Order: sequence, then C-alpha cells, then structure tokens
Amino acid sequence: MTGQGWLAAYAHIASLLLPVACCASVGAFWARSGKSYPGEFVAHLATVVSTPALVFHTLVTTKLDDARLLEVGAAALVGLAVAAAASSCALAVFKLPVRTLTAAATFPNAGNLGLPVAYLVFGEVGMAVAITFFAVNSVVQHTLGVWFTSRGGAHGQRWPKGVAIACVLALAARASAMPVPTPVLESARLIGSLAVPLMLLSLGYALATVSRSGLGRGAVLGAIRLLAGLLGGAAVVYLLGLPPLTAAVVALQLVMPVAVVSAIYVQRFSSEGDVAAGAVLVSTVVFLALCPLWIALVGSRNL
Repeated sequence: MTGQGWLAAYAHIASLLLPVACCASVGAFWARSGKSYPGEFVAHLATVVSTPALVFHTLVTTKLDDARLLEVGAAALVGLAVAAAASSCALAVFKLPVRTLTAAATFPNAGNLGLPVAYLVFGEVGMAVAITFFAVNSVVQHTLGVWFTSRGGAHGQRWPKGVAIACVLALAARASAMPVPTPVLESARLIGSLAVPLMLLSLGYALATVSRSGLGRGAVLGAIRLLAGLLGGAAVVYLLGLPPLTAAVVALQLVMPVAVVSAIYVQRFSSEGDVAAGAVLVSTVVFLALCPLWIALVGSRNL
C-alpha cells in the first residue's frame, strides 16, 4: 500500500471511530462538569443486565456457525495466553510487581471499547466475533485473572454469573436447535442495545477522573499491555490460519488498552491502584491514536 493509500485508510478508519470518541466524550464532559454520576448503577446495568442480554442475543442470532464460534473461542484463549506470557516477562524486566499487574497487562478492554469499535469497523459479523471473544475474555478475567491479582486469596470476585449464564443458555439453544420465542429475542435485543453506549459513557467518565499520580509507571504498564496485545494478535493472525475477518477482529480485540475493571481490581487488592489507573488513561489515548494503523494492517481487506 502506498503512502497515500495508508493515509486514506487511516482517515477512513478514524472516521469510523468518531462515534466511539463522541460517546465517551459525553461521559468525560459529565465528569468535568462536577455533577454526580451514578457509576455503580451504570456499571451494574451495563455488565449485569445489558451485556448478558447482548451476549445471548448475538450468540443465538449470529450467522456464524458453531465451528466458527469454537474457533473464535480457541483463538481468544491462545491470544490471551501469549499476552499473559509476554506481559509477565516484561513486568519482571521493568521490576514491576508481576503477580499484581499481570492481569491488568493481559486482559484487554474488550467490552466498553472493543465491542463498539468492532461493530463500527467490521459490521454485524465482526460484532458477533467480538462478542464471542468478549465472553471468553470476561469469564477468564473475572475468575483466573482476579485470583491471580489477589494472590489466590479468599476475597476475589465471584463468578460473573450473568455472562456465563447467557453463554450457557445461548449455546444450549443452538445445540438443541430449539427456536427461541420472538418476544424473548426482541427483549434481549432491546436490553442489549444499552450495553455499548453505557460502556462508552463509563469509559469516558473513568478516563476523566483517574488519578494522574501514577502516570509514569502507568505509562510503562500501558505500553506493556499494548505490546503484549500486539504479540497475541500477531500469533492469532499469522499462526492459527483463521479466516481473514475473524483473525482481524480477534487481533483488534487483543490489542485493546488496559481495561477499567482491571484498574479497579488492582486498586482493591494492592497499593498499585494509581499505576493501573494511569495505565488505563495512557494506553487508551495511545490506542485511539494508533488503532487505525493496526486495523489497516490486519484488516483493511475486509473494510
């Protein structure tokens, strides 16, 4: 691709990401206004209610066959494993606490940023792939990831029942070929449609309110997350032989910045909360600047 071609691809993809930035900016503006924000309510509505509905509706109605869904799930696990290995080694090199920060450096923000970006860039098929990746990422992050961050203590978060139940019900419906009643599907679609805008509002609010005291070390952690994601994405794209669009979407999810929920877990279980919060801010800004280049590199043929 020529220089002008890359510039055109960058501009095109950047324009597709504009709705993401605009929606997140609403949350940031609200934070800067100093008005109260029902963060706990919005977070629970998005993660406990809307996201499971979105997962259920997408997995039931997706045009992806069962083999492709299993393929995406396997690719997600491979990519996360590569990212975990790379991030733990990098944290040790930079003398950052490996046990405390490996999960933050491993798991991407595949929910409140990954889902809307995948939908805007790759359409409904890309959204189905991203939902499958998100389901796998969410279950692993909230179980193994939390256990590792809390050093295997007894205070970890419980199993994310909403997403897990939605996955089980959707897979059972597909396996049994039992038609889901239309009112149920429409209800799931309507409730699930709230997930993406709520997640983006929360992301913007979180970015505008994170502490700036941990930006130095947080920048290192954020760089490790992005580079580990690049390695995981490269492994998916070049080693697994996935269909081009599937590989591009999974690779895009893997290179997402540090997840806000990771910073919350780090703050709860350690004294490195400011570092993780700084990593969320730095990695998100860098990701939004470089995302069009990464998409053009791995997925421009599908746009």
